[in-house]
Amino acid sequence: MIDEKRKIITPAHIGIITDGCRRWAKERNLPLVEGHRSGLKKIRSSADYFFHRQVKAVSYLCFSSKDWNRQRDEINNLMKLIKNDLEESLEIFLKKSYQVLISGRVEELPGDLPTFCADIVGQTKKGEKGIINICLNYSGRQDIIESIKKMMKNNIELEQVHEGMVKKYLYNGELPEVDIVLRTGGEENYSDFLLWQAANAELFFMKKYWPDFEEQDAERIINEYNLRILKIL
Repeated sequence: MIDEKRKIITPAHIGIITDGCRRWAKERNLPLVEGHRSGLKKIRSSADYFFHRQVKAVSYLCFSSKDWNRQRDEINNLMKLIKNDLEESLEIFLKKSYQVLISGRVEELPGDLPTFCADIVGQTKKGEKGIINICLNYSGRQDIIESIKKMMKNNIELEQVHEGMVKKYLYNGELPEVDIVLRTGGEENYSDFLLWQAANAELFFMKKYWPDFEEQDAERIINEYNLRILKIL
């Protein structure tokens, strides 16, 4: 998307691997839960940063399918935090007209979290100012596997299978393709995130931990994306 006023090319969809929350807490001698709490709250403010700059959608990797390997207490606390944060954020999202989507094997989440996820998706479906796609119990490989299973279940013929058809059956396949993927926390790997959707995306790695993400970082990412795309055009 080209912003005519500022003459820059804005990414339509940004994917974020929200890494570094636990290390952020440890370096401050805080319980791990405080790192997760700060990370979840950063979703709200960072969405504002990006949507104010005409980005249409932001996908956040909040809980990977691999994260079930963590300590049980940490997982339980994180699941409670996710539900509480979504409850607190719902009124804000409705007021700002943000649409919330949830991607992943939501049905495997504990307690009434699957029901609540479906509820917040339903309540915000008319949001027009930006899309927040929260990835929970998410795996890019599993996303592709699930799309194949759905096509088989719907008796899709072999000659009907093409890229557009596969995309249709992915989690929230109506989202635009990812233009740039950000990973915070200093690591530089992909973590099985949006493998199909971000096949052609630019990659951006940041040493800063996710809870420390600021508005100037959002500006930096968009500017970097703009510079890279202009080199291609």
